[in-house]
Amino acid sequence: MVDKSRIEDTYAEAFQGIYCRLMVTADDEGTLRRAAEDATATPSIVIGRVEGGIEKWLSSEETPDKRRGALLQFWGGIDPKKPLAESVKKFETELSYRIRQDILVKPFTAVFDALPKAEGKMDMMERVGHCGDGYEWVENRYDREVIIVPIMVPDFIIERYLGYAHGVMGANFWIMCKTKEALKKAGEEALNAIHKVEGVITPFDICSAGSKPETRFPWIGPTTNHPYCPSLKAKLGEESKVPENVNYIPEIVINGVSLEAVKEAMKCGIEAALTVDDVVKVSAGNYGGKLGEYKIYLRELFP
Repeated sequence: MVDKSRIEDTYAEAFQGIYCRLMVTADDEGTLRRAAEDATATPSIVIGRVEGGIEKWLSSEETPDKRRGALLQFWGGIDPKKPLAESVKKFETELSYRIRQDILVKPFTAVFDALPKAEGKMDMMERVGHCGDGYEWVENRYDREVIIVPIMVPDFIIERYLGYAHGVMGANFWIMCKTKEALKKAGEEALNAIHKVEGVITPFDICSAGSKPETRFPWIGPTTNHPYCPSLKAKLGEESKVPENVNYIPEIVINGVSLEAVKEAMKCGIEAALTVDDVVKVSAGNYGGKLGEYKIYLRELFP
């Protein structure tokens, strides 16, 4: 049983985004790992780009071309003041950079759609297929319509139409730790538990830099959540919100295909973190409803 007294009576904010789910395959595990990790390495939704994560690794029986693969998610923001089509177009553009710069350039890689219940489709010809400079072609392989992009190590294959759908992003919880050792172990235990939940990713993994919406430097974007910085505790005095005996506050951020999947991942991650010695309590980031339309109350995850 989880000790609810170690879970702060608060909530995490989350918001709606659009995502796609891709399978990346390669000839060998080293190339596959580099392609998957490079493509998802930079969480940058806060500066208007895309962010991604590895949902799980796939065996050769789970991929269209019978090679080892990785299931990746990529996420983009939605501008509520503009038509959805504009957000999708921007997402498609940003996604194409990740595919072109991090996957296409790795020898013998391929990309396939992995979103069976898509709300819409993006045509990869304009921003990925045309890397072939007009020499690219379309054919049917593995019962899918794919683009063959001729490159110097022949050739890159990508499914022509990639699906997108709405999901939930930005959910989070904070692990308040006494020691560096507790931070590392609790973070790893939380990630291991979360990654067993289907349909979720952790774009920052163990994140050391929780932020806040208000900032003195808006051209940077979100800046440090200063009341929760242990090194500022003495300087801030009563303004500091760092609890007694807490010296480290890592954050775990979760994106998922549904609110239910995100809640299950949060529950599993919190439960795992609380098994570690020198974890004082668990809390979460929220900003009075300024950031997102979803409020996930931590204690309600444990009825």
